Amino acid sequence: MNNAAIKETAGSVKLGQVKKIRSKRWETPVTGYLFLSPWLIGFLLLTLGPMIMSLYYSFTDYSLLAAPNWVGFDNYKQIFTDDDVFPKSLKITITFVLLTVPLRLMFALCIAMLLNRKMKGMSFYRTMVYFPSLIGTSIAVSILWKNIFSRNGFINDFLGIFGIKGPAWIADPKYALGTLIILMVWQFGSSMIIFLAGLKQIPTDLYEASSVDGAGKFRQFVSVTLPMLSPIILFNAVQTMINTFQMFTQSFVITNGGPVKSTFVYVMYLYEEAFTKFHMGYASALAWILLILIGLFAAVLFGTSKYWVFYENQGGKK
Repeated sequence: MNNAAIKETAGSVKLGQVKKIRSKRWETPVTGYLFLSPWLIGFLLLTLGPMIMSLYYSFTDYSLLAAPNWVGFDNYKQIFTDDDVFPKSLKITITFVLLTVPLRLMFALCIAMLLNRKMKGMSFYRTMVYFPSLIGTSIAVSILWKNIFSRNGFINDFLGIFGIKGPAWIADPKYALGTLIILMVWQFGSSMIIFLAGLKQIPTDLYEASSVDGAGKFRQFVSVTLPMLSPIILFNAVQTMINTFQMFTQSFVITNGGPVKSTFVYVMYLYEEAFTKFHMGYASALAWILLILIGLFAAVLFGTSKYWVFYENQGGKK
């Protein structure tokens, strides 16, 4: 075979390879979108679509019983200027979030550290501790909690053994919100599992080096454990904050927003406007305000994270 034939053959081979590469480049996105299509269809129909409609309804007087009429910013003006329930429910919700999130994170971290030990039967203990979170925020759990904290419930029966007469926890405005906070803290399993995974990723060399330098257990916790877990703390804080802002089932089943509206959280108010009074446009405006509020809290967490979150590959920031 002469040189010309060899060059022609090599050129045809290269051309064929280029065509294959180009075809693969065109085929890959199509294949990827085909695999993503179930999620994309669900996102467009069940998430993005309802969000767009909710935004539209927030500028209308839609009531589920009549066609929506455009009213502009009237719903938002009424919420901020002529609604006595809005600031009260917002205050209760923010108080609930500010108390629940740190308590749940601290409790989850403490339990995770206890379970991060090598001892016989540890897998069983981890399963038992995580079990309450498997049943989630179900109605059954809320009913159980209601019975436990009722006037004749388990808590008061236990206190009665020591001669202490307990109050009607869920019927007293001073304690009702506290019972909901305890329930949210009790369901700490998901945060605990994430903390436990993070603890296992901390190099033991860091503890050994700090021990050689004379650091005790508390100093190791402050100087090694917390900095190395700080990205996970941020993730758990954001996740828990979002879930806590959206708390509804517990308040609806256990206290129904009472007594005297002491547990009337924001989503309870939104539900009442939408499905009791049929003010769907007004409720849509409340929902978008809640979305913005959650976004602001998340922005604060992410904005301040540069001062307390340590990333090993970045060397941290002071």
